[in-house]
Amino acid sequence: MKEILREIGMIARALDSISNIEFKELDLTKGQYLYLVRIFENPGIIQEKLAEMIKVDRTTAARAIKKLESNGFIEKKDDESNKKINRLFPTEKGKGVYPFIKREHDYSNLVALNGFSEEEAESIYHLLQRVRTNVEKDWEFVKKGNKRDY
Repeated sequence: MKEILREIGMIARALDSISNIEFKELDLTKGQYLYLVRIFENPGIIQEKLAEMIKVDRTTAARAIKKLESNGFIEKKDDESNKKINRLFPTEKGKGVYPFIKREHDYSNLVALNGFSEEEAESIYHLLQRVRTNVEKDWEFVKKGNKRDY
């Protein structure tokens, strides 16, 4: 069997490392840009949904959100109907860095797909979506305290 997950992991770590270096000048570290982008694209999202979207535990998400908030990239607002819920929104500072992050993302996408035809790129995209769907099932299962049989 091919080491597909090893390849995916190396790609993800390389891109994450590049982003962390390039976004350091923006005061974004340790993958915080992922949270900021999701909040920008989903204003008013709640922390639990954001953690689920990025595939991290709530504690990890809480740390990143707290850092983004203290650095002025996002703000929490009480939900109008349920005061126990905080909704997350980008601040003007957060909105201001989004175009830079988006340009980096688009450029990295171009680099990653260099030499691939449009059809090949579409195929990779759909195949990776299937891989993600398969992995998400186990992620949900384990997240609920279950053990996988292997």
